[in-house]
Amino acid sequence: AAQRRLNHLNPMILPPCELCPRRCRADRARGSLGFCRAGAEPRVFRWGPHFGEEPPICGETGSGAVFFSRCTMKCLYCQNAPWSWQGEGRDLSICELTDIFRTLAVKHRCSNWNLVSPTPYLPMVRAAVTPLLDAGIRLPFVFNSSGYERPETLVAWRDLCDIALVDLRYASDATARAASEAPGYVAAARATVKHLWETLGPLDSDAPGAATRGVIVRILVLPGHADEAVENLAWLATACSPRVHVSVMSQYAPAFKACETPPFDRVVTKDEYETVSEAAADFGFENGWIQGFASRDASSDLVGENMSSGEGSVGLPNGNGAHSPVCRPS
Repeated sequence: AAQRRLNHLNPMILPPCELCPRRCRADRARGSLGFCRAGAEPRVFRWGPHFGEEPPICGETGSGAVFFSRCTMKCLYCQNAPWSWQGEGRDLSICELTDIFRTLAVKHRCSNWNLVSPTPYLPMVRAAVTPLLDAGIRLPFVFNSSGYERPETLVAWRDLCDIALVDLRYASDATARAASEAPGYVAAARATVKHLWETLGPLDSDAPGAATRGVIVRILVLPGHADEAVENLAWLATACSPRVHVSVMSQYAPAFKACETPPFDRVVTKDEYETVSEAAADFGFENGWIQGFASRDASSDLVGENMSSGEGSVGLPNGNGAHSPVCRPS
């Protein structure tokens, strides 16, 4: 118990928190909670091989996903609300988190360590993986993020980001504030994507096809806001490069508070989705995936409100088949 307290309450490990763009300086080591309400211990909802990500992230053996509780945003349509909003999950010691990463690497032989919404817990993640790295146990780190990050944080924790799987969700700060309580999202997310692209570059994979380094930018098409997805694709093509791997996603389904909030209370229409997927081709993107329009129904069971906590695989081994490669129409 004494060692557990030292692991988590040492202010050298957990200073007043400025990890996300809110920079709330919550003194979590002494019990103060900020916007995300993450505490001094890493809280994990679920972990295990994940087969529902983009194909190079899953590889042949699945992505070693760790779903952290709490989030720096509060999306009213969040399918993961039980743990991202409401904080379900279990507080772990650093040693317990180390055991999770070891199991994903050694027992499950996953393609990577997939850190899902890890920002509030980056100090704990580094402490947990250090003994594994010292012992020669290492997988590529996937930094799986909403995009609402500080580039300064990414620089400080760059050892935990080999592959960036990052959202570019909004092109309007008004939409970001209304839908996700994320002030300044557009500037923060674009600075994040630009920094990651300049730091990591194009997606690189090993011989079996599992990603080892690089950037994937996810474009989730939101109902009533297809124009913002198109605007983000235009920005990405000019500010970064059309060589960026993009993942255009149709899987939005109303959940949580969205069910009472138009236009988020409906699914994306086929016309909206085709507008965005055609824009991806028009802007010259040839790397990545266009999720099949019908897969928005099949994707709902991969993660979300019905997923149980604890250890277990997520999705089926063929769950990534819903992602079709980007191709330009002839």
